[in-house]
Amino acid sequence: MSEPTVLVAMSGGVDSSLAAALLVDRGYRVIGATMKTFCYAETPAHGRTCCGLDGIMDARRVCDRLGVPHYVFDMEESFGAAVMDDFVDEYVAGRTPNPCVRCNSNTKIPDLLRRGRMLGADYIATGHYARMVPGEDGPSIALSSDDAKDQTYFLWGVPSEVLPSLLFPVGDLTKPEVRLRARAQALETADKPESQEICFVPTGDYTDFLADRLGSGHPALSPGELVTRDGTVVGRHDGYGRYTVGQRKGLGGGHGRRLYVLGVTPAENRVVVGTNDELYRDDVVLGDVNWLNAAPAPGETVRVRLRHRAPLVDAVVEPGENDATVRLRLAAPQRAVTPGQSGAVYRDDILLGGGRIR
Repeated sequence: MSEPTVLVAMSGGVDSSLAAALLVDRGYRVIGATMKTFCYAETPAHGRTCCGLDGIMDARRVCDRLGVPHYVFDMEESFGAAVMDDFVDEYVAGRTPNPCVRCNSNTKIPDLLRRGRMLGADYIATGHYARMVPGEDGPSIALSSDDAKDQTYFLWGVPSEVLPSLLFPVGDLTKPEVRLRARAQALETADKPESQEICFVPTGDYTDFLADRLGSGHPALSPGELVTRDGTVVGRHDGYGRYTVGQRKGLGGGHGRRLYVLGVTPAENRVVVGTNDELYRDDVVLGDVNWLNAAPAPGETVRVRLRHRAPLVDAVVEPGENDATVRLRLAAPQRAVTPGQSGAVYRDDILLGGGRIR
């Protein structure tokens, strides 16, 4: 029998490069693939972003070294609709989006699997720090062996039907081990710095992107009132789209106390502020929920992560208003629970799914 074929999503970074190398070592027939998600050449820092032009060339050089083919897939249209348009719409609605979750859920993993099938691939693989573990009801996504690098938070929205075809080759390794093994294989990306910015915002300032898409005069970027929860006006803001829950910067001084953003009200072009104590919540509602395994039952105690790299906190499941929502009663109040961000839900180490914070 011929060896199984794997399409590896390669951003040009060390994690996906080593993922491809490990699969070659394990006897898989490997095909490298890099997504072209928008016209990076028009951005001032296109060389630094993941999957940018430099990333494409780095991925190709790694594939040449491994002796495997490399393809570049043009995903501008689907990425633009599913990720970039959603990013803008969420800020206009007064929420703080998570584009990496949208990309994995709607573009990267589903589209790569579809294209991989066209190339005869049995599996797709990524460089995410996550693990696939077997179970009686099929495979599940589990926390990475490197807690500091765990990326399961970004994977709650992937379609459950892709799980049998999904591989995470570096999920059992720590970041230092990944770099060490990449150096041992003389991969060009072994010491490449990590990309921290949103891929389509290489300047690091997302409001530049919003202004380009919306125009600087859009209500989300126009001045308005800073108010407390009781409606008292305490100052002015520079556009509600520039603020997120928990933020202190940009609120001005002279208030006599430290103020933080508690939320925004787009219809009134207001930013609501308050004290640090007011930032804590003991419950959270998730919308647009997606379950990778059977949904947790009302009354069950699960664990939830409400921000990337935030600690996991115990929570009791309560019914939502419909099948697309769930309420979680938190065992300990959490700071700056932010609408638009993700809540990833776990049973022990297994990622059950999650949703967008309402």
